[in-house]
Parts: sequence; C-alpha cells; structure tokens
Amino acid sequence: MDKMKKHSRFKAFRKGFALMITLSVLAVVMALSMVLLGYFNEVKSDADNTKALIQGNVYYADVLKQFEKLKDKKSIFTRLYLEPLALYTDNGRFTLTLSCKPLSAGINLNWFAMERVTKKSHLFAIVQELFEFLDQAYKIEDIDRLLALIYLEVGHIENNNDEESQRRLIQKNGIISYKQFSEIIKRYEMEVDDQRVSKIPWQEYLSFAQKSEKIDAEYSSIALISFLFDLDIRSVREWKYSRNKPSLSTFVNNNGGDYNTRKNVLASGAFLAKSHCSVDYGSGYKFTFDYIEGGAKYFEFHGKN
Repeated sequence: MDKMKKHSRFKAFRKGFALMITLSVLAVVMALSMVLLGYFNEVKSDADNTKALIQGNVYYADVLKQFEKLKDKKSIFTRLYLEPLALYTDNGRFTLTLSCKPLSAGINLNWFAMERVTKKSHLFAIVQELFEFLDQAYKIEDIDRLLALIYLEVGHIENNNDEESQRRLIQKNGIISYKQFSEIIKRYEMEVDDQRVSKIPWQEYLSFAQKSEKIDAEYSSIALISFLFDLDIRSVREWKYSRNKPSLSTFVNNNGGDYNTRKNVLASGAFLAKSHCSVDYGSGYKFTFDYIEGGAKYFEFHGKN
C-alpha cells in the first residue's frame, strides 16, 4: 500500500507538473498572441493609412481640377478664407471638408534677406519696422539674438555685394512655414529665458510664402492693418466685420491714414492666388498643400488625426 501511495503521490506530482507546464505554455502563447495581435493591428493601421493615402491623392487631384476650372478664383478663395466648404454623401456616411487660408496676408519674414538686394530694400525696411514695433510692444529681452537666429535661416548678409546677396538667396530656402519659425522661437526662448516672445501673436503679423513680394492686405489681420497704417485697432475691427464695408484704401484714407505710404508692398486689389489648403475626409484623415498661382506644391498626407 505504501508503494501505491507513493506511486499515487508521484503520479499526482506529475499531473501537477504537467499542469504547471500547460499553464506556462498557455501564458507564453497568450503573450505571443498579444504581440502578434499588436503587429496585426499595426499592419491593419498601415493598410488603412495606405488606402487613405491613395484616396487622398485622388481627392487632391479632383480638388486641383476644380480649382483649374474656376474663372473667378478670387471669389471662391475669399469664401474659403472665411469658412470651410463641406461636402457629404446623401446618407452622411462620408464627408470631405476643404479649407484654405492666404499665404501672403502678412509681412514676409524672408524679407529680412532683402537688405542688400537691388530695388528690394523697402521689403527689408518694413519687416525691420515690424520687429521694432513688436520689440517695444512686448519688451523682447534680447532682440539682437532673436534677429541673429532669423538672419541665419533667411540668408541675410550685411555687405554691399549685390551679386553675393543674390547667390546667398538662391542657396537658402528661407523660413517657409510657421512651424519652422516656431522652432527658432523655442531655441531663442531657451537660450535667453525670455517667455514674453511666446506671447506675441506672430501669425497675425507674419507670412512665410517663398518669393512673395506683396501683402494681400485685404485678407490681413486686424492687428497687421492697424500696424501698417497706424490706425486705432477698434476702428479696424469695426471695418473688418462690417457687412457693407468700403475698400481698404478708402477706409484707411477716411480714418486718418495714408494708403499710399504702403502701396509699394500691397497687392492693391489684385488677387495673389497664394493659398495654403487642407482637406479633411473619411474617418479623421487629412492632407494639406499650397496652391500658388495655378499650381500645387508641398502635398503632405497627415494620416489619421
């Protein structure tokens, strides 16, 4: 009997051992399954993104075709600047929203590179004037250091060699987006420990379009119009939001300003056709592009938001 008991205990031990192995293996299998499931979800997500990217390219081409057909581009883009255009299927299962904003409604930051360029020094003068104004208004801690960082990116030089200036401008792409400029601001803020600079509403004053030499002031911010013509910001706001407002030149001249003092940098009614557009579609997908004078540039697929 003792042998039987020993045998039984041994057998019971073996069963327990087998059970431990089974549970261990099961745990490993489950862990591997979770890993594989993670890979599967990642691949599925990539597949969904790929499909959305293909769709995005199709919609991109369709949007551009419609833009090309427009005879009065100013009217449609003026509307898009005010509010997005939403398209959707009858059953509401699919939507596509197109929105655009002007690329040349501000003072171009890259004009800092124009100081020594023939017949373009007035562009440098106005962006320099803006920074002097912002320095006084927001009490920037070290304006010289901030300008040095900007000059480095835009290709500003201080000699009188005009040929050298032109060569440097060709080599430099400049600052072509607010995102790029914000990195400069972050670097300056860390170096100087100046928190005031991040409180400046830069996007209300600046633009970053390449090769733009005019301000599309009809679409400029209230703050910029106030700066450009030294007008009371409250009167500019009232004009901006009035339904039947006069032209910008009429408004400026009737309110103590002189429109002609800035005429050399203003589009003066001509539509510049420089826009940054974004399209949201499907289940949170998005792509962006710049539409400049009838051509599209810088297509970027953003994936799922």
